[in-house]
Amino acid sequence: MNNYYVLVVDDEKEIRDAIEIYLKNEGITVLKAKDGIEALEILNENQVHLIILDVMMPKLDGISATYKIREKKNIPIIILSAKTEDTDKILGLQVGADDYVTKPFNPMELVARVKSQLRRYVTFGTFEGVKKVIDLNGLMLDKEAKEVSVNGEPVKMTPIEYKIVELLMTNAGRVFSINEIYERVWNEPCYNAENTVAVHIRKIREKIEIDPKNPRYLKVVWGIGYKMEK
Repeated sequence: MNNYYVLVVDDEKEIRDAIEIYLKNEGITVLKAKDGIEALEILNENQVHLIILDVMMPKLDGISATYKIREKKNIPIIILSAKTEDTDKILGLQVGADDYVTKPFNPMELVARVKSQLRRYVTFGTFEGVKKVIDLNGLMLDKEAKEVSVNGEPVKMTPIEYKIVELLMTNAGRVFSINEIYERVWNEPCYNAENTVAVHIRKIREKIEIDPKNPRYLKVVWGIGYKMEK
């Protein structure tokens, strides 16, 4: 995976260096930062395709840094957390992270998740073929431009959010189970993904619905899954 740049952000030098070794073995160039402030500075000055971001850091923690990054960039973010509570993972996903890995982690698992996120991210601008636009009563998806809009207003989405919307809009009216959404979007086997998918669905609704609690487009079919209304 040559020519890809990954920013590793962790206040522990040993962890930064260890991750760098494994990613370099995959041909990935690694940039490193010891806190959220330094990470933002590096992002402003360098091309970065993915960020690995620790939660507990001085100056600017991982959650706050994710929030600030999402104000300007949609590159994939993998959260590193020493905590095992669902609340910590959910909070990271809520502010825009695409995935999380709990410390202590298996280095090869982290590398696999990085490569999976990079594959999805770099394909967003490589769609080939005739331009296709799906319009569901004002909710529009431009597959070539990889853009979503509501009544003509562009909607900023993370790569994972876009993939979920694309899946549901391309198959409008069809109900997808949580397991199927996870496996189709994350491209990996589904294990206890209910919270992960639900958080992303909630964030998508907040972006495309006038009233997220009474959605017009993204509907839940209780006990089965989700669908995009035709």
